[in-house]
Amino acid sequence: MPSDEAGDDALAQLPPSSVATAREVTDESKNSSLNLEMDQPSGNQDEDKEDQDEEEEPHLKFTKITGSLASTYRNGDSTSAAVLVGGKIVVGTHNGNVHVLRLPSMEGLRSYRGHKATVTSISLSPVPSAPTVVKGPDGSIQFLDLPGPRTKANAHQSPRGARAPVISNQPASSIYVATSSLDGHVCVQSLGDSKDVQLRNFSRPVQAVALSPDYLRDRTYLSGGLAGQLILTVGGKTGVSTNANTSSATAAASGWLGSIGLGGHSGRDTVLHSGEGTIHCIQWSRSGKWVVWVNEEGIKIMRSHLKLPPEDADDVWRRIAHAAKPNRPGWKDMAGVWKARCEWTDPNIREADTQVPHGKKSQEDEQLVVGWGDTAWILHIRPGKGYTAHSGHKQVGVADIMHKLHFTDCIVSGISLYTPSMLAILAYRTRDDDDRPIGGSHDPSKAGGRHRRLKTGLEPQLRLIDVKDGAEIEVDDLQMSRYDSLSAQDYITSSLYLRQHIAADNLANEQRGALEAAWEAAGGGYATRLLSSGVSIASGSNFSKERRPSTFSIRSSSTWGPSQTEAIPAEPVHPYIIEPGPKLFIQSPYDCILAVKRDLSDRLEWVIQREQYAEAWQLVDEHPEVVDSTVADAQSISSRPSESSKIKSGNLADFFADSASVNTPAESARMQQAVEKEKLRIGDLWLRQLIETNKWEEAGRVAGKVLGKSPNWEHWVRTFAQASKFDEITPYIPATSSGEEQNILPSTVYETVLKHYISANRPRLKKLLDIWDPELFDVTSVIAAIEKHLNCGDPSEEAVEDGEPGRDWRILVECLAKLYIADGRPKDALRCYIRSQNADAAINLIREEKLMDSIDPHDIPDFILLRVSADKLKSAPVSELGELSSEPISLLIEETLRGAMSAISVTRQLDHRGLALRPFIFFYLRALWTGSTGEKESEASDDYRPRRKFDRRLAEGRALVEDQADTAVQLFAEYDREQFMSFLRASTLYSYDNAAHLCEERHYIPELVYILSKIGQTRRALFLIIDELGDVHQAIEFAKSHDELWDDLLDYSMDKPNFIKGLLEEVGTTASIDPAEIVRRIPEGLKIPGLKDGVRHLIQECERQASISRGVARVLRAEVVGGLEKLRDNRKRGVRFDTTSGEENIAEANGEHKHGTDAKLRTKDGEAGTGHCGGCGAGFNVEVEEPLIGFVCGHVWHLTCLVLFSPESRPEKDNKGAQEALDRLKTQLGYKTGYTNGSSGQSAADVYVTRSVGAKVAHARLIASVIDRGEVGCRLCW
Repeated sequence: MPSDEAGDDALAQLPPSSVATAREVTDESKNSSLNLEMDQPSGNQDEDKEDQDEEEEPHLKFTKITGSLASTYRNGDSTSAAVLVGGKIVVGTHNGNVHVLRLPSMEGLRSYRGHKATVTSISLSPVPSAPTVVKGPDGSIQFLDLPGPRTKANAHQSPRGARAPVISNQPASSIYVATSSLDGHVCVQSLGDSKDVQLRNFSRPVQAVALSPDYLRDRTYLSGGLAGQLILTVGGKTGVSTNANTSSATAAASGWLGSIGLGGHSGRDTVLHSGEGTIHCIQWSRSGKWVVWVNEEGIKIMRSHLKLPPEDADDVWRRIAHAAKPNRPGWKDMAGVWKARCEWTDPNIREADTQVPHGKKSQEDEQLVVGWGDTAWILHIRPGKGYTAHSGHKQVGVADIMHKLHFTDCIVSGISLYTPSMLAILAYRTRDDDDRPIGGSHDPSKAGGRHRRLKTGLEPQLRLIDVKDGAEIEVDDLQMSRYDSLSAQDYITSSLYLRQHIAADNLANEQRGALEAAWEAAGGGYATRLLSSGVSIASGSNFSKERRPSTFSIRSSSTWGPSQTEAIPAEPVHPYIIEPGPKLFIQSPYDCILAVKRDLSDRLEWVIQREQYAEAWQLVDEHPEVVDSTVADAQSISSRPSESSKIKSGNLADFFADSASVNTPAESARMQQAVEKEKLRIGDLWLRQLIETNKWEEAGRVAGKVLGKSPNWEHWVRTFAQASKFDEITPYIPATSSGEEQNILPSTVYETVLKHYISANRPRLKKLLDIWDPELFDVTSVIAAIEKHLNCGDPSEEAVEDGEPGRDWRILVECLAKLYIADGRPKDALRCYIRSQNADAAINLIREEKLMDSIDPHDIPDFILLRVSADKLKSAPVSELGELSSEPISLLIEETLRGAMSAISVTRQLDHRGLALRPFIFFYLRALWTGSTGEKESEASDDYRPRRKFDRRLAEGRALVEDQADTAVQLFAEYDREQFMSFLRASTLYSYDNAAHLCEERHYIPELVYILSKIGQTRRALFLIIDELGDVHQAIEFAKSHDELWDDLLDYSMDKPNFIKGLLEEVGTTASIDPAEIVRRIPEGLKIPGLKDGVRHLIQECERQASISRGVARVLRAEVVGGLEKLRDNRKRGVRFDTTSGEENIAEANGEHKHGTDAKLRTKDGEAGTGHCGGCGAGFNVEVEEPLIGFVCGHVWHLTCLVLFSPESRPEKDNKGAQEALDRLKTQLGYKTGYTNGSSGQSAADVYVTRSVGAKVAHARLIASVIDRGEVGCRLCW
């Protein structure tokens, strides 16, 4: 277990001067670090902890891919160095061979021998981008090396005067591979051109080499080894082997020869650092700004020439930090033996992590992990802030040690930042399981080489370390071949991160622009090579045995040539390689293991192996895709490639056309079917586990959850039934039918459960019948079982269950009714509901099925008593009984009025049940009589019922009651006295004698008075009012309706002072008796209490009547006067008439109309037309000057016509005196007259002369005297 520490050898930031200022960086993790030397728990605590750890799911899964590297191990060769960058893996061997392979198929792309001795390190430039996995809609997978975006060129000039290089991802043909070897050579080989190669001899074993990220432009690389020199090499001649010119003499000679043109461009070597022992590792950062190297004294970081502004030209190759080696025992001797491992991490391609232990970092910050000996460092490097105020020196960069981990039981043989919070360490163990040191030497130089090492090594371990507190999250032993003969320097660890698979349709939208740009730039050749190097992977989508599983396979060209596109056989691909997420490749000289993060399918397998079926089922339910990946993993190995797994050659348009397809419904259905099968399989295992542990109740709940619509229901229900665990499984059995599809369970299963509960648990039976669809079982079979129990008296109607009499019997009867309904026998069901007194169900059934006419007359009493229990029938008041029976009675009323049921039969059936049901006969007859089953409407008598339209239903109901009038009289008299009185007044069909006898028995005096008055015994009725009721007001009212009783009333009342006083108070409003008569009949000397007040009241009442009479007379006179005034006004009102013009009217105006018999006196209807004279019938004209006389009746006359047609002066009488009087009148009125008798044929012309006001008054008076002479008004209307 590591510890997080910061010791004496903390990181030192180096200023430009030779004096270094030490800077120790600490954080919270250092204060809370753990160390292996801490006391460990012992005893049972260790065992408990081990047990607990065993139950934790591992983070990683492993697989050997040694077989994919078979070409590497030919002729007894073994690997010595390897690097994994992007989609390429380059392996160097102890024989000096270099192999380039492509992921994911591990297909060999290029193999060459670059050295005569062991290859010690490998470097690639430029760094290829991580491959992209594109998942097609049919499950096929394309493994593409998509080109990354090109970085914009920096405008700054390099220190040497050239433009600053631009770092970008290049096509595979532009990649260079540099290798170093113990033979002292560095080989730089182009993968695209086998002739583009450099071989440089440094005369000493070279342990590390690192190409510039922009080697294609600047031809620069760094190297170092046993000589202890960090050498910068720039340039070099291609295709030849050259010697390094690191010595001053050699460099001077090379420079002199070059100046005269004889140097041959052999390149230039510059020693940047030396004198601190063997250099183990050199690495350029991902941005190219920083370079790290490790020698025997510690870790060094310096600024490179890339991306350096011109003003900072002096900072090139300047060291910025140094972390000294730990000052612990063993380091002095082993610092030169232990090989340091360095890795620059890329946070953009790392997996997201919930823990963020390092806080916020700028985009220019870079992270470096270093493993060396028993120590691991995590560093952050960032640009400096220029000149510092306290020292005056320029700060080129800053490096901070964020974590430093110390391991006490191992040596770091490989290191990688697995996630931002998790460090992966390949541990070469120095202590065994009992914490004892491993014997033997680990120094290969002392052991006589790798073939003569003592076989004391242990299996290496891959440990996941929490970088925050140094805790070991997971430790896995790796089973490597010949591990016992290997040392810590023999292991190699490389990492690769694959992003989540991209859907083909998304790729078509997002990457189309990038791919087309690459096509344009390469003239189509690069895109051809790109598509020809893809991977087509088809995975199965279900567990169908008939469907042959397909394999993961790859198809590509065998060389890097741009025109090589021949098809080659597909090779199988291991599924772990194409899974998204981080991957670790751990290599030894004889073996290779791939470690990947466990996914959901692995977790599913893990929980199933540990019989955690609940979690497994939940996992499949929440993540259905895990089933598909599980199938793919199971089918990826030992399967032959199918035709669908071969990539198709074609152009870029064809690729995007294929990507545009979508999943078919059949594929989706098969996927869903596979998921359901897997869930069912896990569910069965889960149920078996619960039943084996006797957890029946939980097993029932799980069955309802996991079985769904599976046919396995039958097996599990029978399993529960055989164990008599009906209660545990019954609530979860499918309760509804699947419609047109076949039912999940056979009907016998449901029938078995129901028949069990018929005898075992009747309440549960009722619940099941409420829930279960009747189509699930044979209804007739269950009906027969229930009828058998009822006929046998099991249970009996009197049995008591849980303190409730007849509970089980009632439940069975109601269940039988439900089954009858399901069987299409509603009448039988209604009979059952009536027997069990289930009023709601019975009434609803009657209304839905219209079954009132099917009720047997003998069942009518039971129907009415649906809501009335035996106890309530005995003790409840009548009002409550009426409320309880109102609904059944209303249905009976409806049927009675409809004619489907006889009212007499209803009352007869109720009467046969005895006196206990007499109230219900009353309710029934009252409802018929009043038209309502309630009591509110019956409270008002007919005397006070408002007038309304004829109600046929009410009339028919009353007619039915009057058919049983005597029965109604008895019941109304017994239960509703008000209704009794109403019935007596409204009906005439009852027996008066019986009614009177009943009233005498019950002492109903008002009712008896009414009956006596109806049969003519008015005097007896009056005496009952006076003697029994003593009600003076009622007696007087009764006498008012019978005038012959006044004398009897007065005679009978004269010796009763109270009646005398009442008479005096009431007689004032009676017109049939004289008040004075009452006073005269009062016996003398009779003391009458309140006589004075009575007489005063009588007098006041008489005065009041007289005052009222006077007021009425005044009102009458006022109304007469008003009428006269209205008449007068009407007479004064003007009369409207029309005037006309025309030749006829002009002629009439000129005197051509005739008076007398020849004149048109009437219209065809006998009346003068509007605008015409009522006498002559001539039309009026505006030019006529003769006076016109109009009347209220609407007739208008010429003055002459009005005079001539008076009774005394009609022309037919030849009254010359009248004519003479007319002439005189006209003369007086100012007319110049010339009148000739109509018989003579002469005409008359009258000329009106203008008059003064006095003349006008005289004119009006004369006209009035003429009109009023002998008669008033219009001659026609007179």
